[in-house]
Amino acid sequence: MDEPRTDGGRSTPTLEQVARLAGVSRATASRAVNGGNRVSPRSQAAVDAAVRELGFSPNPAARSLVTRRTDSVAVVVPEPDERVFADPFFARTLRGVTEVLSDRDLQLVLLLARPGEEESRMLRYLGRRHVDGAIVVSHHRSSGLADHLADLRLPCVFVGRPWTGADRVAYVDTDNVAGGKQATEVLITRGCHRIATIAGPSDMTAGSDRLDGWRGALLAAGLDDSAVEYGNFSEEGGYEAARRLLAHHPDLDGIVAASDLMALGALTALREDGREVPRDVALIGYDDVGIAERTSPQLTTVRNPISEMAEQATRMLLEQIDAGRPAHAVRVIFPPAVVGRDSA
Repeated sequence: MDEPRTDGGRSTPTLEQVARLAGVSRATASRAVNGGNRVSPRSQAAVDAAVRELGFSPNPAARSLVTRRTDSVAVVVPEPDERVFADPFFARTLRGVTEVLSDRDLQLVLLLARPGEEESRMLRYLGRRHVDGAIVVSHHRSSGLADHLADLRLPCVFVGRPWTGADRVAYVDTDNVAGGKQATEVLITRGCHRIATIAGPSDMTAGSDRLDGWRGALLAAGLDDSAVEYGNFSEEGGYEAARRLLAHHPDLDGIVAASDLMALGALTALREDGREVPRDVALIGYDDVGIAERTSPQLTTVRNPISEMAEQATRMLLEQIDAGRPAHAVRVIFPPAVVGRDSA
């Protein structure tokens, strides 16, 4: 039997007291209080009335045993922590998730993992059902996370289309091919003839799709598509890629960068090379995560609806958790949009 708890010298009501007042057994009271099944509407109403009258607060551990829920969800980011905390993309993602979770009594768990051993440890954690579901962000080809989570039957939603397992999990994404195409068309319309790109990592669908959009726009315009260098979506990666582009393609007059951070790095490299933006080289980024408005000149970019995607992913995850089962192959695609500023 539970002992009465005390708070500031006052005894707090017990489950036994709730059961006695409601006229039901302790087991029935426990199921009714903690959200279990097999409780008649009449008994549920009686227990609810007793809880209100006594001011009873259920034990979270007991509730978890009955419902098999942890009342927590994970945001899974298979990236090193130094990248996560330096890239505003992740801050916007977390803000979108917490905006939706603020109306629910759920705890957010952030799981960061470098590829390899740390990622295996993260999968073991998820497999032991320490959370009720997961939102996966910034995933790579080698991780196979979609297939792993589908096999676990853990409710999950991916932000961005996964490389494999896309037909087994729910995901939200933006049309990155269209975004890369639109960005390149801005430079073509401007009159640029030698347009390079700083592509994202080739093992991420966002990087591959934006590259495809860039290439498709150039080929449609009859322009050369050989000026490609890869970065890792970071400012440093953009800087190094831009330096390689300038060395190998000194005649370039336009650059499409697959992220605003990489565009910021490219801006530094162009200045060091004595190139003025946009007079000598027009530059366009991708994401519109706030830094685009703080560069000089301000950065023309493609808006990636990060917050909206995160909010939608969270709502989709909560639907799965409430239903008690994962949803397969549900997808929501957001359109991109060019935000014109001064760099192109």
